[in-house]
Amino acid sequence: MGKFTFTQTEIPGVVVIEPQVFGDDRGYFMETYQKDQFAEAGIDKEFVQDNQSRSTRGVLRGLHFQKNHTQGKLVRVTRGEVYDVAVDCRPNSATFGKWVGVTLSEENKKMFYIPEGFAHGFLVLSDVAEFCYKCTDVYDPTSEGGIPYDDPTVNVQWPDCGCEHKTSAKDKLHEPFAAQKFEYFEKW
Repeated sequence: MGKFTFTQTEIPGVVVIEPQVFGDDRGYFMETYQKDQFAEAGIDKEFVQDNQSRSTRGVLRGLHFQKNHTQGKLVRVTRGEVYDVAVDCRPNSATFGKWVGVTLSEENKKMFYIPEGFAHGFLVLSDVAEFCYKCTDVYDPTSEGGIPYDDPTVNVQWPDCGCEHKTSAKDKLHEPFAAQKFEYFEKW
């Protein structure tokens, strides 16, 4: 019996993962990654870097990607709740420009796999959120790219977080989706 349930989203390769959780009045235990089971589900990537961030309500991180050292990401929330989004930036994909989102929280314990060739971002819905993720390549600050979180071509439908969005100055400088060629994602 598998320890994970893998659900393909409407964008092939983007997967919601639900781990089997064992718990009682003392707490809970779950596995968050098992190479063989993930490979059987089509996620046969080598993860080379783990990251963690902490953010407050209304923080919107993204939509980010790396032009070189392109990263696939396995993301989850260990505290709080976020709305997590993947945008297909692969110019040769049938779903180019489409997005999919999922709510990740410490309660639902869902994970989200975003393959290489996607922009990624999340909006914090709780007072505080801790966000953990595995990456298939290392972070390269010279390779950063992104699209605006409110890009009209992509038109992500962010949920109401009860306050103004808090974005970084850098995220406000991204070129619109329609102005980018995404040639670095042609191989994906």
